[in-house]
Amino acid sequence: LVVACNGINSWIREAYRDSFRPSYDWRPNKFVWLGATRSLPAFTFDFRRNNHGIWNLHAYQYDGEMATWIVETTEAAWRSAGLDDASEEDTVAFTRDLYADLLDGGEIVTNRSLWRSFPTIRCRSFVHENMVIMGDAAHTAHFSIGSGTKLAMEDAIALYEEFRAHDGVGAALAAYDANRHEEVGRLQHAAEVSLSWFEHVERYWHMEPMQFAFSLMSRSKAITYDNLRVRDAGFVADMERWFSNDAADRFAAPVLRDKPLPPMFAPFPLRDLRLDNRVVVSPMCQYCAADGMPTEWHYVHLASRAIGGAALLFTEMACIAPDARITPGCAGIWSDDQEAAWRRLVEFVRGHSRARLCMQIGHAGRKGATRLAWEGIDQPLEEGAWEIVSASPLPYLPHSQVPREMSRSDMDRTTAQFVAAIERAAACSFDMVELHAAHGYLLASFLSPITNRRSDAYGGTLENRLRYPLEVFDACRAAWPDGKPMSVRISAHDWMPGGNTPDDAVALARAFKAHGCDLVNVSSGQTASEEAPVYGRMFQTPFSEQVRIEAAVPTIVAGNIFTWDQVNTIVGAGRSDLVALARTHLYNPYFTQQAAAYYGCEEAVAWPDQYASAKFAALRQYERERETMAELREAARPDAHRARSPSLPSSKSAEWELKGARVGAAAASRG
Repeated sequence: LVVACNGINSWIREAYRDSFRPSYDWRPNKFVWLGATRSLPAFTFDFRRNNHGIWNLHAYQYDGEMATWIVETTEAAWRSAGLDDASEEDTVAFTRDLYADLLDGGEIVTNRSLWRSFPTIRCRSFVHENMVIMGDAAHTAHFSIGSGTKLAMEDAIALYEEFRAHDGVGAALAAYDANRHEEVGRLQHAAEVSLSWFEHVERYWHMEPMQFAFSLMSRSKAITYDNLRVRDAGFVADMERWFSNDAADRFAAPVLRDKPLPPMFAPFPLRDLRLDNRVVVSPMCQYCAADGMPTEWHYVHLASRAIGGAALLFTEMACIAPDARITPGCAGIWSDDQEAAWRRLVEFVRGHSRARLCMQIGHAGRKGATRLAWEGIDQPLEEGAWEIVSASPLPYLPHSQVPREMSRSDMDRTTAQFVAAIERAAACSFDMVELHAAHGYLLASFLSPITNRRSDAYGGTLENRLRYPLEVFDACRAAWPDGKPMSVRISAHDWMPGGNTPDDAVALARAFKAHGCDLVNVSSGQTASEEAPVYGRMFQTPFSEQVRIEAAVPTIVAGNIFTWDQVNTIVGAGRSDLVALARTHLYNPYFTQQAAAYYGCEEAVAWPDQYASAKFAALRQYERERETMAELREAARPDAHRARSPSLPSSKSAEWELKGARVGAAAASRG
């Protein structure tokens, strides 16, 4: 066995590159690794701006009197400061001057401290014959999460375990290579998310210090709202107070100033519409309509979720015409009977909950005339198919129906169908509408260069690709009541070379905003079958954050979001204004009510009168669970830490039990 751990510049990795198959992603920021004769109370991040740009400091103690002192900045700031041609002495002088107050008389120490770029190194294999590479020779993780040494030590532990489990070098190395990549990839992904935050500090510079700090702390998803409450309850209380005060001022909600709440329970206004909280039920196709007609299933599905506490409830995509459907089971909004069925739903929701309703309206384009999801998603119908159209005559799958390229007359007819659908939604008294311009459907097929190969005024540049979707949006906005909001759903990333990127998504959002769009629903992918998306927890949140901040437009985000902890983290850090959950609401329609009970927020969410006794039962149950968890954590703390642990809040369990009993007794007396 030969173990090679010769670092980031490993010559062994290069000598056997055909076996290891390394890749290198050189990041744009510049950094220098220094030391300082300065003691620090904790890991210290420092951000400051001078006439050259923003400088990020990562500093931490490594013995009684010395600290590691890593300075990071953009290439533009580095060049502007003249550091592209700096000696070690020049770098020391610059750093000493920049951090004079923080150094407090301490000195900067060097050790071949040269400015450089960080490479994210990946290897397709960690093994060559009887040799294995580990540590930075095999993989790198950005210093902002401080896990390079951790990864290397875990490599060694994993290798040891494989030798315990297998006979012979070859078998052990094969098992190590098969099993180790997943964990390495997970940590490298977290490091990439973290380094991206530091590469875009300018994006967050406008934030108030409290939100900036929370965004920094939660950047890699390792630290979230709930586990930060465990680590530092005081910090989270301060953050809640800041967020609630900010919402009280901006959204005319003075009660939040007196009773701060977790971010997910702050109201949010859109034109004349006011949402009670930040939770959204995502649009979810049910594939059980009959000739576009919503059924009793749709009624029960949406009505049950409307009473669960979420502020905004989306219908599935309502198709504007029979030939605009994805499948034969898709719901529509092109007939009087369909309009009446949707109106019945709106009337129930309006009469029995505080939820607001949004109808998502769209046209399937080249992804139409396919089977029901459980019969073969995206697979073309074997019989009964209708003609489909798209921006260009490109099939979604090699064996899919080839769509007809839309003519000008097709565009005019389709625009009129969109407007008619909008007018029907208005007649139903929906609170909001959304144009579906994502996931490769008709409007999305114009926006993406992958699916739009036109040579006329509707293809080519981003401006041209936007032309028809904006025509549709303008016509719909004109037909929709002025006091009601309108949103657009976009794919922020096509996940393949030559497709739209998050930077393009910012341009798309700016364009729709300029035409009167109130909210952008940020999704990604499903543009082309060849895509290679990178999934993970909250994986679309970075796209939403970039669009929200750089296009200065409110956003909704969805995508592998399952918990109220994640909702609070996303909203509190300013990554999205609203958070949509799909599968979570399928197995738990009462997600938002349960979240309010979990956090002990008695008045945060409306419960139907019929369920009032359950509200207090939930409050009691979750308080007991919190108390139990706090006791377990306290018991697990080292003795030295117990003096610093926060005391438990006073119990309200008895009060909630009494309230619940009164409600239950009143209900029984009327039975």
